[in-house]
Amino acid sequence: MAKKLWGTRFSKKTNALADKFTSSIAFDQRLAKYDILGSIAHAKMLGKQKIIPQKDSRQIVKGLNALLKDVTGGKFKFDSSAEDIHSNIQELLAKKIGEAAHKLHTARSRNDQVALDIKMYLKSEVDDLIEYLAQLQKSILKLAKSNTQVVIPGYTHLQVAQPVLISHYLLSYIEGLERDKIRILDAKKRIDVMPLGACAFSGTGLPIDREFVRKELGFKTLTANSIDSVSDRDFILEVLASLTILSVHLSRIAEDLILWSTKEFNFIDIDFSFCTGSSIMPHKKNPDILELIRGSVGKIHGDLSSVMILMKGLPSSYNRDLQLDKPPLFDAVDTMKNILEIFVELFANIIIEKEAISGKLQDESLFSVDIVEYLIKKGLSYRKAHDIVGRMVRGCLDKKKTISGLSLAELKKYSPLIDSGIYKILNAWASVSLKKSFGSTNPKLVAWQLASWQKRLK
Repeated sequence: MAKKLWGTRFSKKTNALADKFTSSIAFDQRLAKYDILGSIAHAKMLGKQKIIPQKDSRQIVKGLNALLKDVTGGKFKFDSSAEDIHSNIQELLAKKIGEAAHKLHTARSRNDQVALDIKMYLKSEVDDLIEYLAQLQKSILKLAKSNTQVVIPGYTHLQVAQPVLISHYLLSYIEGLERDKIRILDAKKRIDVMPLGACAFSGTGLPIDREFVRKELGFKTLTANSIDSVSDRDFILEVLASLTILSVHLSRIAEDLILWSTKEFNFIDIDFSFCTGSSIMPHKKNPDILELIRGSVGKIHGDLSSVMILMKGLPSSYNRDLQLDKPPLFDAVDTMKNILEIFVELFANIIIEKEAISGKLQDESLFSVDIVEYLIKKGLSYRKAHDIVGRMVRGCLDKKKTISGLSLAELKKYSPLIDSGIYKILNAWASVSLKKSFGSTNPKLVAWQLASWQKRLK
């Protein structure tokens, strides 16, 4: 059994069940690197301030660097009986350098220590997440740029609506992911505040130099209140909230791709490497990977709820409940990184089914809004134009005819303002080209957006 950092006060050992229940080494061992880096900066500061002898400070730093090398090299010996990663590192350091190791925890508590570790961990993970998001945006952009001439029928309420460029549709994903990047980066501002020096919760009477530690660890600012320093987990909630919103976007993208890959839509073909088969139906090619992504989003939502509920009933200052903020945080970050990594490769291997899509653009109800706007340009009010086109569509459905199949005389029965120019707008490319508003599906505007994103994502 590993030695506890606090056992002197107790007249008997804690129950084995209590040890097992309270131990966090199983999940907080991933903080080892950050715990050691924080300890190195702390030990340097203690020596600089002459709170401990310089020779002890140097010895501690040397020992911690050796442990850091073990961690990064995969040789670190995690002790499953240790109470937490802090105790594990402290004990290994003592075995390595002897008595000087016991001076490391001077002017420090595990309360401010763990807050520091999580913030250092998150600073690194946020940078990784941003890079994954940028890679996904680039993968989607590449697909969009290679299909700029493809028009698809767009849907609202899962009913055929209007034609749009598929590149325009894909750009909508990039826009949403950019907001996710901004949210995560904004959360990093609250992470980048150094808490070490708050100690248990009231600070210390020893002459520490928090500013020195801040600079050593690369934090932007210092926490200003020692109580808030050890009890704040807003930064975790912010990251989890940002990941939850991101997960919603990714789930909706997955749903689009699942629908588009069906025989009913047949817009895309998902590479076999991201599909599975059926144990009973030999013909099946199932988008199981996307379905599991869609399902995994529930885990991330649960992780946010878990920490939110954990925090809501706590009094101020440190409480042991906070030990349980790490598993959901780690789970959400790991799950998101896995999803993003898969999406990058999946988008790189999507094939657009251009011929099948072209066949779906023969439905001339797709152009009803274009006809309405054609009539508005002739001087009719929106309401009157809408009513005319509504009767036109209903008449065609009743007679099983297309609008382009009606003669000009037949069309003029709906409005004498209609002329032969109406036939020119009854195709998908004309429809998207007629759009003029900024941000619309007009090919020239979409080309500009593609070029803009190409430049931004460099």
